[in-house]
Amino acid sequence: MFGPKELVVVLVVLLIVLVVFGPKRIKSLGSELGNAIKGFRKAVRDNEASASASAERGSISQDPPEKPA
Repeated sequence: MFGPKELVVVLVVLLIVLVVFGPKRIKSLGSELGNAIKGFRKAVRDNEASASASAERGSISQDPPEKPA
């Protein structure tokens, strides 16, 4: 996937990010990103559970087919 040239570029970018933000800020950014991903997954799970529960109850109604003229 990565050749030697691409690996060097990735390492240089990571080094620049470390210098600009510092280790403490990177750690807090990682924590915030992790919490955001957890929240997103929980919302998706809750939405799927809600949709399947409403489908089981039959609350999704369909209009009856129209009679041809």
